[in-house]
Amino acid sequence: MTITVPDWAGQVADEQPYPLVFATISGAHLYGFASVDSDVDLRAAHVLPISEVAGLRHGPETINHIGDRDGVELDLVTHDLAKCARLLLGRSGDVLEQVTSPLVVRTSPLHEELLSLVPGCLTDGYGAHYLGFSISSEKLFGKTGELKPALYLLRTLATGLHLMRTGQVQADLNLLWQDARLPYVPDLIAAKRQGEHRPLGVDPGLPGPDAIMADVARLRAELTDAKAATRLPQQPAAADALHELVVRARLRP
Repeated sequence: MTITVPDWAGQVADEQPYPLVFATISGAHLYGFASVDSDVDLRAAHVLPISEVAGLRHGPETINHIGDRDGVELDLVTHDLAKCARLLLGRSGDVLEQVTSPLVVRTSPLHEELLSLVPGCLTDGYGAHYLGFSISSEKLFGKTGELKPALYLLRTLATGLHLMRTGQVQADLNLLWQDARLPYVPDLIAAKRQGEHRPLGVDPGLPGPDAIMADVARLRAELTDAKAATRLPQQPAAADALHELVVRARLRP
């Protein structure tokens, strides 16, 4: 089953009040297990003009909007470029995945420059982000018992493990499950695509919560070891370059 991003995602990006550096799709679409009824997570970075950062009145660093388009839930978040840069330097895996998402709705030369600086933002601290995020994902899985949080949990750990081992950002679980030794993931994804809130246990042949949690424990231990052994530095190298990028973006007409 092929899940496509609605055409109106680009229209929503074009409706934003500030120039966009990029607009990409995140969430289940990026992770490779969107369902027919999945919401669309549109993520972007905008540039506030000098008049809204240098004076007494500051423009919005973050714009949030949750709405509905053609019966599909839309979740929009856009950060000012300076905040986006700070979050990248502060080991935000969410923003890292948004900037590098291959599901590009809108791009720009500034986006290309930002992408070129991503390697200089990567540190071993991103391992701590994915370990921490896995804890909140585990709580949600334990609470609902649904396929979606189970896949989110496995995806989080697999992405963190891949980043620590290779220095490369990969958020699609379809491209991660083999290296993470999760042979049942394709079947989990196929079942989840039939419905956003499908419970675990209704599809014969799929692993139960105990089997999934055993793999979660293994992946968490492997990620902890990979973080300790990674070649990624402790401090980002791109801070000065990101600062200059933000300044140039502000000064452009």
